[in-house]
Amino acid sequence: QVQLVESGGGLVQAGGSLRLSCAASGLTSRVYIMGWFRQAPGKEREFLAAISRSGASTSYADSVKGRFTISRDYAKNTVYLQMNSLKFEETAIYYCAADRTIRQAIGVEGNDYDYWGQGTQVTVSS
Repeated sequence: QVQLVESGGGLVQAGGSLRLSCAASGLTSRVYIMGWFRQAPGKEREFLAAISRSGASTSYADSVKGRFTISRDYAKNTVYLQMNSLKFEETAIYYCAADRTIRQAIGVEGNDYDYWGQGTQVTVSS
């Protein structure tokens, strides 16, 4: 049974940092593209970042480029999202996802991903 479990969310002041983790079980994460999304109340799910199977390629949404960094630890079967300079409007539930399809390009749509975690709440105070 595939499970993705996010952790590391919480309350942070605007301008602060958080590191989210996504621990995978029931799958070997190295064969999946791994991504991070978020969804704020009343808003659509938003792509944030993704990393290729090898870790050599990454993709970021323009809104987080330069502030967020995605990485993966194969030994721990875990993917991370380092978030710096957080903004009040980035309060949302953050989800990690796994894409098992062989693609030429990293998927940036939610429909590209096959497995999802339950999400972790990130609240940014002003």
